Amino acid sequence: MKKKWVGIFLAFGLVTACDPAGGFQPSKGGPYAPTGVKRNEDFVDGLIVGHRLMQAGQYELALKAYLRAAGEQGMTTDVLSALGSVNLRLGRLGQAEKLLRQSVESDETFAPAWNNLGVVLMEQGNIGEAERVFRTAFALDSGESAEIRENLRVAIEKLEKPTYLENDNNTFALVRRGRGKYLLLSKP
Repeated sequence: MKKKWVGIFLAFGLVTACDPAGGFQPSKGGPYAPTGVKRNEDFVDGLIVGHRLMQAGQYELALKAYLRAAGEQGMTTDVLSALGSVNLRLGRLGQAEKLLRQSVESDETFAPAWNNLGVVLMEQGNIGEAERVFRTAFALDSGESAEIRENLRVAIEKLEKPTYLENDNNTFALVRRGRGKYLLLSKP
């Protein structure tokens, strides 16, 4: 008796699946499951979202936005620099250094990435290399950025006088393309 009912349900299921009025028909978009991404609509650039989240101090969310930008655009110079900068703000100095080095390797003329790499090196105590990196950023920027100029000045002072501002909080500015700036407070 059970076999008869199982057979009837299977037959009913097959008939329903083949029914043009509904049943188990594929979606109108195609035979595959929907991806959740509407390809025909405009989307907000992950870099822009990430920059705004950085300004708001939401670094974990900014990291997610930058990772989304990496998925959409690839690992461009801007994306690498943004990922390095957010990792710096999160205190992940090793990751930040690696990403910022990749950024300056992909575009040796990108002054903000050079500056942010200098900030990482200062945080790690590599004053000599940081000073050379800030000089590169300063030259590429033609001395126009006040943040880069100030970072270079502090690095030179620390290099010439190792005890310079040892008990003070040194402020280093992160620089990115576009509007706004981020300040990174170094540890005494």
